[in-house]
Amino acid sequence: MRSAHLGEDTMSVVGIDTGFELGAAPSVPDEISRRLEAMPGSPYVWRLVILLSLGGCFEIYDLFLTGYIAPGLSRSGLLSTTTQAFFGFAGIGAFVAATFAGLFVGTFFLGFLADRFGRRAIFTYALLGYTAASVIMACQTSPEGLLFWRFLAGIGIGVEVITIDAYITELVPSRMRGRAFAVNQSIMFVAVPVVAFLAWWLVPLAPYGVEGWRWVVLIGAAASMIIWVLRLFLPESPLWLARHGRNEEALRILTTLEAASGGAGSRPATSPARQAVRSTTNVSFADLFRPPYLSLVVLFMVFNLCQAFGFYGFANWVPTLLVEKGINVTKSLQYSFIVAFAYPIAPLLASSFADKFERRWIIAGACVAIIVFGMAFAQLTEPALLIVCGVLLTACNTTMSYAYHAYQTEVFPTQIRARASGLVYSMSRLSATFSGFIVAYMLKEGGVTGVFGLITAAMLIVVIAMALFGPNVRGKPLDAV
Repeated sequence: MRSAHLGEDTMSVVGIDTGFELGAAPSVPDEISRRLEAMPGSPYVWRLVILLSLGGCFEIYDLFLTGYIAPGLSRSGLLSTTTQAFFGFAGIGAFVAATFAGLFVGTFFLGFLADRFGRRAIFTYALLGYTAASVIMACQTSPEGLLFWRFLAGIGIGVEVITIDAYITELVPSRMRGRAFAVNQSIMFVAVPVVAFLAWWLVPLAPYGVEGWRWVVLIGAAASMIIWVLRLFLPESPLWLARHGRNEEALRILTTLEAASGGAGSRPATSPARQAVRSTTNVSFADLFRPPYLSLVVLFMVFNLCQAFGFYGFANWVPTLLVEKGINVTKSLQYSFIVAFAYPIAPLLASSFADKFERRWIIAGACVAIIVFGMAFAQLTEPALLIVCGVLLTACNTTMSYAYHAYQTEVFPTQIRARASGLVYSMSRLSATFSGFIVAYMLKEGGVTGVFGLITAAMLIVVIAMALFGPNVRGKPLDAV
């Protein structure tokens, strides 16, 4: 791993500042990159961010229902809270593992789909796959069937999250990208209090003879069909189109974006035929493990392996952790519902400083706070104080989340953005897969304090990695000088 300064040099070669030969006319992708960077933050651009974020709500809904329906799965007899064996496939840890194993497959193996077929198409069809798998999962009556279809639903969500991150990165200028991701996360995290409320209301019940946890899953799957409406209002990424030789279509969409931003006519589109064409080198999967990509890939792999323990070690286990502290199931779901309101509110508050500091320092600061509030949560027993600590922990987790979702996409070039960010992000899915078993084991052996000791160790590694090796990205455009 290189120093922070060498990391910045690598980034300028790889993702932020690719450059071209001296004296050469700019290619269409370079022109588009510069014009996107010059666009003002118009209401139209923010509407696109909001539409993409609404699609992402179902990713968050699916991820967080894991923790909120866990008491219902346990009550139904399908899965138990803990198991005797470390890799126990009859416990809630296995359900968490199946979720993130699917997410790992979606991000590691299928991240290339958005690079090959386009952001808009994969945004649509990945969510449809999730919907179908979730409906079938809700009808399962055996642990094996439940875990298998949960795994398939996770694949769809894994592809979806990578696509949304790349999509937003390519539509928003760098000077407001941090705010865009903060707003994106805020809107997506609205799903958390929704699923928390539905679980609090339905999990203890069995409306019409159907167990409450099944209703929670089916409601999310049914609502996700809104994607068919959202996709009608989303243009393809002009930068992706240009990198695939579809220059006229790319320039037409760019002109529409500029017109909606009040910039029509200020930058007349140069005919693609008159522009010098700079060849785009095909980058294979193996090339990501060679310079100039290697240092960035290793850094974000280490980061994602560790950050997942901090985020999901708490988020997916809130009701269970509260039960372990002596609070009954109904009360634990009620308290979790209150804590869940921090998810959409915290990123919105963080948008006020999202573009004022480098991403790496925002991430490092959030991780330090996670350590402090996590250890406090482990020691407290008073419900009001537990709720306060839970809210603060959640706020820090969501601040870290919006910052790294922007960070790990903008450092890679357009032609490999989804594939590369999918590769590094898959490490968090892999980590979260095993974290289900590890957290369950730590809960059994060391209680809530043991769980937060694990989270503290993971967060310390993140702080060190970001402080020493994180590249600077603030104010740098995508793919152009």
